[in-house]
Amino acid sequence: MQSRRIGDVTVGAIGLGGMPMSIEGRPDEERSIRTIHAALDAGITLIDTADAYHIGADEVGHNETLIARALGSYSGDTSDVLVATKGGHLRPGDGSWTVNGSPDYLRQACDASLKRLGVEAIGLYQYHRPDPKVDYADAIGAIRDLLDAGKIRMAGISNANPDQIRQAQEILGGRLASVQNQFSPAFLSSEPELRLCDELGIAFLPWSPLGGISKASELGGQSDRFAAVAERHGVSPQRVCLAWHLAKSPVVVPIPGASRPETIQDSAQAPELKLTADDLAELGI
Repeated sequence: MQSRRIGDVTVGAIGLGGMPMSIEGRPDEERSIRTIHAALDAGITLIDTADAYHIGADEVGHNETLIARALGSYSGDTSDVLVATKGGHLRPGDGSWTVNGSPDYLRQACDASLKRLGVEAIGLYQYHRPDPKVDYADAIGAIRDLLDAGKIRMAGISNANPDQIRQAQEILGGRLASVQNQFSPAFLSSEPELRLCDELGIAFLPWSPLGGISKASELGGQSDRFAAVAERHGVSPQRVCLAWHLAKSPVVVPIPGASRPETIQDSAQAPELKLTADDLAELGI
């Protein structure tokens, strides 16, 4: 697979989002393990997770544990796999999502993630979502301290605006490795953040890059355009969508969620799809 950079680490141009394998509607563990193994077989070396990817309050870190188990059972070399996790988002178990950006909590969450992943240092640790009750500088200061302590190798932020990106970059002393925001044909409002990351040379990781859907007919209301380009190239509209992401900027590394081997295998082929200027003009977004 073609490669891109996150900080000083080279990763495959397409990552794997682990969330669908651990929240509502998740598959059985055996299929999830096969999905992760299929991603590795296809050359994917970035796997994105979070401690909040679970259902019940008694299974915090379900997705982290699943990924650790899949990596441990994989027959190939996993030394170049970057596991990116997050802290600061919580699921109390009633279906809701809450936030906690206090420095003490983030330190505790990082320690717990380290244990679940079974590593000495987390490859990429991301502040999951701003907490309006906690000063953003204090939360990022805690991430900086984890970086300085060697508990994490790279620091990232998620669901951030341009001011927060600049602030995090300053607090981290120029060491902000990535920004993970929602971005897709259906959700273009993070374009300013993507452009800022492009300017600063910071990896931009679109979450829900297919618009949070699985059917091409729902691709952000752009179904006809994506379908037409896909038909012309003999590929799926989803693959066209990921290729469109990659064409936006060299800092973009999409992380499509998957829970089936076939889905991530198709996504992994997106870097080989070369969209022409006419294709991009037809997509028009």
